[in-house]
Amino acid sequence: MPLSRRHLLTAGALAAATAAAPVLASAPARAAAAPRPFGRHGSPARRLTPGTLYVDPHGRGDATTVQAAVTAATGSGRTLVIAPGTYRETVTVDAGSTEMTWIGASEDPRDVVIVHDNAAGTPRPGGGTYGTSGSATTTVRADGFTAHRITFANDWLRADHPDVTATQAVAAKVQGDRCAFLHCRFLGHQDTLYADSAALGVPARQYYAHCHIEGDVDFVFGRATAVYEDCRFHTLDRTDLAAAPYGFVLAPSTAAAGPRGFLVLRGRITSAAPDGYYKLARPWVPSSDPTARPMLTVRETWLGPGIDPAAPYADMSAAHPWQRQRFAEYRDRGPGAVITVPENRPQLTREEARAATRTAWLGDWTPWRQHRG
Repeated sequence: MPLSRRHLLTAGALAAATAAAPVLASAPARAAAAPRPFGRHGSPARRLTPGTLYVDPHGRGDATTVQAAVTAATGSGRTLVIAPGTYRETVTVDAGSTEMTWIGASEDPRDVVIVHDNAAGTPRPGGGTYGTSGSATTTVRADGFTAHRITFANDWLRADHPDVTATQAVAAKVQGDRCAFLHCRFLGHQDTLYADSAALGVPARQYYAHCHIEGDVDFVFGRATAVYEDCRFHTLDRTDLAAAPYGFVLAPSTAAAGPRGFLVLRGRITSAAPDGYYKLARPWVPSSDPTARPMLTVRETWLGPGIDPAAPYADMSAAHPWQRQRFAEYRDRGPGAVITVPENRPQLTREEARAATRTAWLGDWTPWRQHRG
């Protein structure tokens, strides 16, 4: 019997470039027998620092759930070391928990999975529905958050809920400034990674390096000033649609006053769908900010055959055509980057490209120097 998509999501995986869908190797069984669940990161008996807490689903840490550890980690600058396992829960890091670090104790992000299955249209126990933001498995409101080698997933499936029309299902919503995710995975379908800010006019610089992000509709979206460096974006196949497009990789909603939106740097876009069935991006102008002017720069990135090379951009709304937004590419390559209709592929000049860098996006915050490995 083939594995279900839910099993694939929760068991773990990073075979997007070589398989039609991720093939995830189960970790919790290994974790249960591991004599040192926290590896080289200490233990409750030998803490790396007094501010370090340990999470283990088998009771060998300070908490058995991530949320319990977050709640216990009061103050600023706390660290959570998370043992291998599948943590089926929702987690919120409130704004007061600044400078928090999460470390997946394994060297493999497939081994530490935080997953839940709410969608925007899922009924809340007290009435109403969760909405897009409320569907998030993990929500980070604090500034200075860092995560290493962790999988964030939402395994809600359209096929299981044919009566639900609001199918957005967020794996991680990040609102804080100076938030970094290193060697992490974000798994879902629609609206997988919500790179946002706390409010209109509030800056939120975010950095994603060596990450794997997958989904189908607008699966990297939001208002943040975000750099995606050396990341892989993987578009999923769909059996519920008969024709293209199946979805859109990026959907920035940059505020008009925001000088920077999304920067994809040296990325790789792979696909499990037929060739040309995905768009690279479309602009999101939300009702909460009708003056937004989305910004996206994709440079030195390999675009696989899943991206439509003739028309890589589309409109989310006819009132806000993509041509009026700030979309551009520079020295992209691959079959999805072939320029067949030049007016559909705005390109940076060499001089403009000199200003499209991670330093220009993130300013005096240099997470690539602070967080190595």
